[in-house]
Amino acid sequence: MARYGHAWREQRRFSLSTLRNFGLGKKSLEQWAIEEADCLCAAFAAKDGRPFSPNTLLSRAVSNVIASLTHGRRFEYDDPTFLKLLAAVEESLKMDSVFAQLMNMFPVFLHIPALARKFFSGQIAVMDQLRRQVTEHRASRDSGQPPRDLIDAFLDEIDKAQGNPESSFTEENLYLVVADLFSAGMVTTSITLPWALLLMILHPDVQRRVQQEIDEVLGQEKRPELGDQARMPYTTAVVHEVQRFGDIIPLNVPHMTTRDTEIQGFIIPKGTGLFLNLSSVLKDERFWEKPFRFHPEHFLDAQGHFVKQEAFMPFSAGRRTCLGEPLARMELFLFFTRLLQRFSFSVPPGQPLPSDHGVYAFMVSPAPFQLCAVPR
Repeated sequence: MARYGHAWREQRRFSLSTLRNFGLGKKSLEQWAIEEADCLCAAFAAKDGRPFSPNTLLSRAVSNVIASLTHGRRFEYDDPTFLKLLAAVEESLKMDSVFAQLMNMFPVFLHIPALARKFFSGQIAVMDQLRRQVTEHRASRDSGQPPRDLIDAFLDEIDKAQGNPESSFTEENLYLVVADLFSAGMVTTSITLPWALLLMILHPDVQRRVQQEIDEVLGQEKRPELGDQARMPYTTAVVHEVQRFGDIIPLNVPHMTTRDTEIQGFIIPKGTGLFLNLSSVLKDERFWEKPFRFHPEHFLDAQGHFVKQEAFMPFSAGRRTCLGEPLARMELFLFFTRLLQRFSFSVPPGQPLPSDHGVYAFMVSPAPFQLCAVPR
């Protein structure tokens, strides 16, 4: 849970400025994502139309985009170091086990070393992987040259902060910042994209309309770019509706009040931990015609133009909105559009239709499913 003091502000400023320096919101990062989308399509094509679960490949592709910022490189999908890091991140985010729930309810048990090690095993594994990365960066870094990635940039700040006890630029915070950015940049988009493909196989009419728009605007050869979004209102509406319907972080991440606050006659003391119910907005019947159904027309007017909706806030809102929102929006559009341009997706022959009810484990993921990706 965030404590919004000097260290939080300093690290958020650093993260935002450094991510922008390394391409966030710029053509360079967009090009990286476009090329990664091609690598993802090649991995899908290698399945030769056979049934498979797309989650693992989607996760690796998304992780490579954030790795370009945090690690300054991409990894092959079978790279052992990459797979260990992804496995550690996924383990650290598991919140649905009975053991984890008991530890959250009775944190006093975390004072027992053996239990604490078990509870934090995923986080410990992530930190071990990051320590190896930082050690490699220290060995290969040239302090006289511009930083290659966020790790280099943070190490530069550590050097500048020598002797300053007020600075939050410490090696411990380096691990925490990189872990937070990598896991946040990986997990939310890698859960949303399986939702998108699941909803396409459940709604083939929507899939065909998206592909028709892609064919009219891009054809089969031109790779999608962010600039194409303005000419593709239906595809853009579908991506937004996937996020609204999937509702992957229904209770947001925990926040904390910075002062005594009164809301509708209730006093919330300073320092109170809060969970904000994003589902209450994303599924509010006052704003959405069919709040519990997948309905891309939520984001289209009568003329078929894309319409922004005030109640659409999957990335939260305000000063503490997700700083990776521009990255996630870019990835979702580019990956989704490229996949639908290259493939038609369907339920494997003989298999029942999968459910569109999510599985809750802090985040809401689709229930496990398989699909067939047939080249167009």
